[in-house]
Amino acid sequence: MLSRLIDRLLGLPEATVRDIEVVHDLRVPMPDGVVLRADRYRPRGSEPLPVVLVRTPYGKHKLDAKGTARVLARRGMQVVVQNARGTFGSGGRFSAFHQEKEDGLATAAWLREQPWCDGRLAMTGASYLGFTQWAVGPYLDPPLEAMCLGVTASEFRTTFYPGGVFALHNLLTWAALIGTQEEARLGGMLPGPRGERRLRRAMAHVPLGRSDVAAIGKEVPFLREAAAHSGAGDPFWTDVDNSAAAVKMTTPTSMVTGWWDLLLPAQLRDYAALREAGRRSRILIGPWGHDLGALRAFLAEEVSWLSAHLLGDTAQLQRSPVRLYLQRAGRWLDFERWPPPQSVPTPLHLLSYGRLGWSAPGESAPDTFTYDPAHPTRTVGGPLLDMRQGKQRDNRPIEARPDVLVYTGGPLPRDLDLIGPVSATVYVRTDTGHADVFVRLCDVDASGVSRNVTDGIVRLPAGSEGVVKAEVELHPTGYRFRRGHRLRVQVAGGAFPRFARNHGTGEPVAEAVRTRATRFEIFHDGTHPSSLTLPVFGGR
Repeated sequence: MLSRLIDRLLGLPEATVRDIEVVHDLRVPMPDGVVLRADRYRPRGSEPLPVVLVRTPYGKHKLDAKGTARVLARRGMQVVVQNARGTFGSGGRFSAFHQEKEDGLATAAWLREQPWCDGRLAMTGASYLGFTQWAVGPYLDPPLEAMCLGVTASEFRTTFYPGGVFALHNLLTWAALIGTQEEARLGGMLPGPRGERRLRRAMAHVPLGRSDVAAIGKEVPFLREAAAHSGAGDPFWTDVDNSAAAVKMTTPTSMVTGWWDLLLPAQLRDYAALREAGRRSRILIGPWGHDLGALRAFLAEEVSWLSAHLLGDTAQLQRSPVRLYLQRAGRWLDFERWPPPQSVPTPLHLLSYGRLGWSAPGESAPDTFTYDPAHPTRTVGGPLLDMRQGKQRDNRPIEARPDVLVYTGGPLPRDLDLIGPVSATVYVRTDTGHADVFVRLCDVDASGVSRNVTDGIVRLPAGSEGVVKAEVELHPTGYRFRRGHRLRVQVAGGAFPRFARNHGTGEPVAEAVRTRATRFEIFHDGTHPSSLTLPVFGGR
């Protein structure tokens, strides 16, 4: 009944199998003697079949894992769902990201030895489950038949530290989830109101490296590792960065992501690199975050892609490589590549008196503000792991703060579509040499409500003196600014609690306690033309 309900809700093609056989707690041995537990779903009484492998740290008994397995099995596929090392009865200790290559390759070898497997393997899964695919796919020989990658990436380091800044809200939220998911009172879900309040308070805890205890009352190794290894190029993350190996992989890949997903920039880099290398890949980008909307779309994509590559249903391959949703326009668009060739990188300049303009600035004095980490600049919305607080929000309370500079354009004479990468160049000088620059693009409607569209942050080089050219990568977007609306840009020294505050002292993020206020000067003159580069679709 559950499977039929899922089919109807998602509009999936009719199932071809009615009788499913489920074998629980298969024991999969690892080379070091640890045993990982797995469940197998398949059409009852069938001959040897290929295996779709799902590797999860969240529990093979959870509804999403079981639902996916049953949906695929009812369409003639065999699915093995395995609990990652150290989770839900699998042996060993869970060491996030660092164990998935060895355990995944060992599992693949074991599966190919089983009499019920015909030797062919595919993998699927979203978020961390997608990372477990990237930890295997580029290194497996013979290769996987197919991979389905939902809201994920081949490396997570750039998502943990975008622009070199610790992504506090997302990292502490995930650490709290992992640290409590096997406790019956939480059941592995995001915290309720009481737990959420405690988690929010913990985001202000110093030192940050011990905020796990403040959040859930115990240590979480992942949080402490992420805080201790936040420096650029830290070798701790080298072995779990699969991006270089990914482009050598021949396995066909299907990707699903959303404009509000925290992993969007990294996943789009994966897609573009695969296509540039001539690999078979397609991507779907919707109006989702790291949420159920993305997972619903991903399940339909799994059925389509795996049916094509395991069951021979090649009609499922007849789709453009890039399909994306243009927000505020209510339509889907198809392209041959990312970014679309019709998108023209166009500078939008910060001007004096809080203005924005398409023409280069003349002479003007810099704007100033003071960032105080003891009372950090707040932020709302954006690509958060907990999407109850993410996506678009009213930014007017943030824009009224004295530590936020606001630049606003005039009413648009016609609709303006942005599809592609967004970046900013900001010329800045600080009096401490230890600072971050946060830039956000907003959509101001006719009533004056300012809603965030995309943003990014960068940490200035430690000890910076003089005027620094700060290059900020904002999240890519697909968005329509409607006629009569205005573009608005915020510039600030932080965005708390989404990003950890810069203490202004140069101390390591894990241990910093002292704070020092930083005075900013933002330049926007002919010598220092601060601007955003927008992907204007079809020209202005």
